[in-house]
Amino acid sequence: MIRAHRVDDVRAAEAALMASVPDGALMQRAAAGLAVVCQSLLAERRGTVPGSRVVLLVGGGDNGGDTLYAGARLAARGAQVHAVLLSPQRTHTGGLAALRRSGGRTVEGSSALDSVRRADLVLDGIVGIGGSPGLRAPATNLVSAAASSTALVVAVDLPSGVEVDTGRTPLDHVRAGVTVTFGTHKVCHLVDPGSASSGVVRLVDIGLGPHLPRAAVEALEDADVAALLARSMVPGRTDDKYRRGVLGLHVGDRQYAGASVLAASAALNGGIGMLRVVGDPVVSAAVRDACPEAVLADGRVQAWVAGSGTDPSTAAAVVPRLLDSGVPAVLDAGALGVSRRLRPDVLMTPHAGELARLLGVRRGDIEADRLGHVRQAAESLDATVLLKGSTTLVATPDGRVRANHTGTPWLATAGSGDLLAGLAAAFLAAGMEALDAGSVAAHVHGLAGSMAAAVTGSPSATDVLAALPRALLRLRLPESAS
Repeated sequence: MIRAHRVDDVRAAEAALMASVPDGALMQRAAAGLAVVCQSLLAERRGTVPGSRVVLLVGGGDNGGDTLYAGARLAARGAQVHAVLLSPQRTHTGGLAALRRSGGRTVEGSSALDSVRRADLVLDGIVGIGGSPGLRAPATNLVSAAASSTALVVAVDLPSGVEVDTGRTPLDHVRAGVTVTFGTHKVCHLVDPGSASSGVVRLVDIGLGPHLPRAAVEALEDADVAALLARSMVPGRTDDKYRRGVLGLHVGDRQYAGASVLAASAALNGGIGMLRVVGDPVVSAAVRDACPEAVLADGRVQAWVAGSGTDPSTAAAVVPRLLDSGVPAVLDAGALGVSRRLRPDVLMTPHAGELARLLGVRRGDIEADRLGHVRQAAESLDATVLLKGSTTLVATPDGRVRANHTGTPWLATAGSGDLLAGLAAAFLAAGMEALDAGSVAAHVHGLAGSMAAAVTGSPSATDVLAALPRALLRLRLPESAS
């Protein structure tokens, strides 16, 4: 599990740890880990560290100190290290002295820009977790030069200019290829648009773990998903189809019958014991033709899924009855506009445009602050909300949030959301909590999308559906699945 914490929690954990270790120990741990990562990156790019050109963009405070000490270690290994001091009056004196002792030197003005343009690696140590969003000159000029060069930009703890606790990027900021963070992930590493600017995130353990509270945002890894699938979706010797979970699907309208077929197919691939289909007889027959396992009869279910391919007016007459049954439910597409307080075991799956309509804001507002709006929706609706997008977020009414980072932009295709809704509903019917069902479904769906893209290049929803069994097998049997 990847866990990300807010700035205040990180600062409190650092203070608690610093009280038990010698002065400067945390900075040296961070700098050593940062230098090791940079050495590895330089070796990958150039084959060697000696002779590499490294530029440090150094702000004031501890983030600048981490950067300078790491630069000193790289200089000691033979790298040519130049430091640009952006806050000379606040430069970490110990770090600067260490850099100079190791052979590094400072540059400024046109020499600084020239060094950045010729660098193999640029370390962004401009601001740390205490910084405000946005960059000011001359940092903006240097960051722009780095972006237009061939250098690999490595952010120290986080990309400077990104809003740490939200992932928002309202102003100029660094776009890193790699971010080396210390102690724990920060929220901006997991939530777009900040996540996209963080690149690949490498975590250096400096001993904060025992002092950190519950994470502000989490992200499941393959092992976490495999464990949740094993607990809920793998049948025991004495299980029957009813114990494995019975899902009810209320089909959509006739002109969108394919959406119901995709949702049903994904649910059956997810591992439920039975699928009951109700609603329009023509659409129900289409589902039965595509999925002979489907049962076209009402009856007892452990969860409902509704909304795929459904007109909102149709859903308004149906969804309240499904919710009144008291079982968990997934509401997608046309079913999202139900005007009532819900429950935490109801999983809503909007994209940014749908969430904007639910909250009465603009789509651009959602995209600019995905975390804030998904939390707002979960709290105001008293439901679990899955916000689809480049990094899907799943939020609960009590403030828990998970981010998903599997997937590919090719998943932005018609029918993809129907697959996700059906898959999440299958996991819900099998007994997962809504948070687990949504985040596991997003992980599996993203993995299947990437696998389908590797085969077809530009996968359709049908291609992603075909890849679902392989994605699930890879998670359950990682050593034997291809």
